[in-house]
Amino acid sequence: MDLKFENSFAQLPSYFYSRTQATAVKDPKLIIFNQTLAEQLGVSGDLTNDNNLAQIFSGNLCPTGAEPLATVYAGHQFGGFSPQLGDGRALLLGETVTAKGERFDIQLKGAGPTPYSRNGDGRSALGPVLREYLVSEAMHKLGVETTRALAAVTTGEEVARERLVAGGVITRVAKGFVRVGSFEYFSSQGNQQAVKQLADYEIARHYPQAKNTDNPYVAFLAAVIDKQAKLIAQWMNIGFIHGVMNTDNMAISGETIDYGPCAFMDEFSHKRVYSSIDRNGRYAYSNQPQIGQWNLVRLAETLLPLFANRDKDPEGKVAVGIAEELLNDYQEKYQAYWLSGLRRKLGLRTAQEQDLTLVDNLLNIMEQNNADFTLTFYYLSQLSEEGSAKDEPLQKLFTQPNEINTWLTTWRKRLADESSIDKKRQTSMQSVNPIYIPRNHQIEKAIRLAEDQNDFSAFHSLNSVLQNPFSYQPGKENYMLPPKSDEVVHQTFCGT
Repeated sequence: MDLKFENSFAQLPSYFYSRTQATAVKDPKLIIFNQTLAEQLGVSGDLTNDNNLAQIFSGNLCPTGAEPLATVYAGHQFGGFSPQLGDGRALLLGETVTAKGERFDIQLKGAGPTPYSRNGDGRSALGPVLREYLVSEAMHKLGVETTRALAAVTTGEEVARERLVAGGVITRVAKGFVRVGSFEYFSSQGNQQAVKQLADYEIARHYPQAKNTDNPYVAFLAAVIDKQAKLIAQWMNIGFIHGVMNTDNMAISGETIDYGPCAFMDEFSHKRVYSSIDRNGRYAYSNQPQIGQWNLVRLAETLLPLFANRDKDPEGKVAVGIAEELLNDYQEKYQAYWLSGLRRKLGLRTAQEQDLTLVDNLLNIMEQNNADFTLTFYYLSQLSEEGSAKDEPLQKLFTQPNEINTWLTTWRKRLADESSIDKKRQTSMQSVNPIYIPRNHQIEKAIRLAEDQNDFSAFHSLNSVLQNPFSYQPGKENYMLPPKSDEVVHQTFCGT
């Protein structure tokens, strides 16, 4: 396999990372290789030899030109500050630049201990590898900014979690793995030079437009705020719950990273939580927007010394004022992205004042009636402006159909106000309202078969369906359906 590496992060001072190698595993086997993504990255060579690919993507073989390293960072975890975390089970092989000039990080996750493993084994159980592969690739197909999955392998070894389970390694691809916690680490040490170096690196790599402004660091923070507001709005519009929005899990690049106890909602609830470690609901569905802002405040705190001249602003009041003004814009930006996304989901072409009430009323009715989030919007996309028999599948999702019928009357009046054309509107709605999402019970089925029986058929079938989330696939109706009562997944797990 030939992957041309250009390792800009490795050119930063050594206090940003530790050079380390993957720990070999006994008997790696390839589960899946993302040929399409490989082509986009410009990977060449023999990509049909599963044994060779398994050796590379398990960490047993280091590709030519790679400079493996583990990065250091800190982080606020459930609100409490941990001064040093770092890549405890992840290894950055290096960066590749595509034919379009786009730079991507290639990272192994589960390849063994690093200097930041904190007495952990540096490994990953197979289940979290399969979950991350399925969900991250589904998120990409759903149009959400996300890390990608290039490959997944089994290691031929067991790891100790609640019990002994099969081990795996996933190869992740991202525009960048620098986190809010990366800035926090150096700021907490009082190393302002490193904060500036890291900010300069991120500006050059992800926000070059900030470079030619009056204050590049202010423009940088503004750009990151905008990216995060847009990203979290995307999560909310598809019913996605990240599950562990610690500052070390927020990427400066604006991508969704670290798919641990993540989940998509079935029955809608504003307070839905799946993560087994989120006992107080800090990262519940409805809390995600405000936690995004909380995390951005932590980033802003690290950048304050770069905002104003200390000689002219010895107490930092000017810098704080600048940061507060930017952070106060977050909620408005988020609301605009979120409501714009909901308008598209509801087939609305124009903006009207009552739209927020229309959306809120629908969500509240969904919650009161335990209606499935994804199917509610999908069935809405099938409806005509005039009521018809096509209303029935939607009505069946609600325990009190009269409530959704009343809402539909208001929605249809709203459509009539902008002279909506059924066919055009339906096509538009169906392009943003998925039929298929990686439902928790389907992921769990794939994991159980893989871990317990070494059977990856359910994983491959689900992954195949998720490649076309907006298109109806004959014979795949089962993948549309919410779980039966005995299939409901109440908790998802981090995997460490």
